[in-house]
Amino acid sequence: MKLSTARPARRSLLASAALIAVCAPFLTPSAHGAYPDKPITLVVPTAAGGGNDAMARVVAIKMSGLLGQQVIVENKAGANGAIAAEYVARAAPDGHTILFGYIGTHGMSPALQKLRYDPIAQFEPIGMVSYSATLMVVNPKVAANTVADLVALSKARPQDFNYASAGNGTAPHFTAEIFKLESGAQMAHVPYRGAAPAMNDTMAGQTQVMFPSLFSAYTHVRSGKLRALALAGPKRSTLLPDVPTLEEAGVKGVEVTQWYAMFAPGKTPRPVVDQLNKALNTALADKDVVRRIEEQGAVVDTSTPEQLGLTVRQEIAKWKGVVLKAQLTAD
Repeated sequence: MKLSTARPARRSLLASAALIAVCAPFLTPSAHGAYPDKPITLVVPTAAGGGNDAMARVVAIKMSGLLGQQVIVENKAGANGAIAAEYVARAAPDGHTILFGYIGTHGMSPALQKLRYDPIAQFEPIGMVSYSATLMVVNPKVAANTVADLVALSKARPQDFNYASAGNGTAPHFTAEIFKLESGAQMAHVPYRGAAPAMNDTMAGQTQVMFPSLFSAYTHVRSGKLRALALAGPKRSTLLPDVPTLEEAGVKGVEVTQWYAMFAPGKTPRPVVDQLNKALNTALADKDVVRRIEEQGAVVDTSTPEQLGLTVRQEIAKWKGVVLKAQLTAD
């Protein structure tokens, strides 16, 4: 009896020691003990089921094991990501509430309009997650097989062409307006509360054109519910090798790469930010995580907090220039 009870106890001690050894590099001492000392909430600025949400959940599961605490995804959609960003900006700066931000929350929207959060002062960059090319898609019933066809049709019948966006200040909005500026296409803007409803209406024929991320649209293109005309990027995608870039299709100056990254509230202690960055980059080095992200059209891209901070500043400056050139407004 003594042997039978001692062995499980020894195995339990060994298992505990092994778990501590695995998690030790990710645990940062704090005033209340090791970080994290409770579950972490990863706030996603889009509705459940969308591309951002799916990517966040893949990463959150892997980070949970590395940090020794559950990373819970919480969706706070609305206002083109501003609701989620405002929530995290006002959260306790202890590393237990973080944001799955993207080009909209920390690039385009701040360049277009005054927000109730400062994308630089009120956030600590953690690290980049991935990026995705922007894809030009149309409803399959649109009688345009090329970009040139679409431009010609939109000029001849502008009343028949509307483009959908995920809202003012989002990548689909900016890309479409740059495309109109560079190509002369005539299309009215129909903003939606997120990329998913915008794509749904484009698939249903309520709108005719959209510029979603390849990550969001790839499955719909593959199923035939949307037809891809071009990529708004510097090169073709291996997932859609027959789809040309906009430059190859005759429209220059339209390159929009959508990116996704994690942020903590401003004034989060640097040791906590560093631990989150280490766990994130370790998760993104996992082959299964990489496969699940990249098979949908995104490319894993890691960074240091400093590199992400520089990206945010550069992106805001870049898109402020586009706002002036295209005379965009938030209305």
